[in-house]
Amino acid sequence: MAEKILGLQKDIVKLSPYRKEWPKIYKEEEKLLREAAGSFVIDIQHVGSTSVPGLVSKPIIDIAVAVKDLKEGEKCIAPITNLGYEYKLDKVTDSTIHHYFSKGGYYNRTHHIHLEEWKSKIWYNHILFRDYLRMHNDIMNEYAELKIKLAEKFPFDRVSYRAGKDKFIEPIIERAKKELYLR
Repeated sequence: MAEKILGLQKDIVKLSPYRKEWPKIYKEEEKLLREAAGSFVIDIQHVGSTSVPGLVSKPIIDIAVAVKDLKEGEKCIAPITNLGYEYKLDKVTDSTIHHYFSKGGYYNRTHHIHLEEWKSKIWYNHILFRDYLRMHNDIMNEYAELKIKLAEKFPFDRVSYRAGKDKFIEPIIERAKKELYLR
């Protein structure tokens, strides 16, 4: 049986090798999002591991959608849910929230949308981390090794898997900010 290109049960941590089809799948979804909610959207970016060529990933396309502010973003909820997404308000930290959507249901999540304020910290961090991994193969490979170890350790615990990744991601974002500032 051939491995699925996309989709994973909620709460399961299973990594796939990078698939060249992922950017095309993202582009198709970006087009649908622009048609559905484009008048409220400032930018749409493919983020997360599926956006980094060569990086192992949970086979779920992560999409960051930038809006002027979260109040404006509320106007996107209905158009996005009409595309088959389930909506949740996500509290990232005590001071950071964003609108979050998932597509594919419990047993076959295929896409996540992070609706965020344009130029917010979370927006910049998504893009900064992605771009840093794309430019630094050594860091991407180190991140891949960590992800593999965490997936083996926490195959049914995405919260612990994500927490383990965050310990790696946060210092890399700080390093990327310093390197960007020095340019």
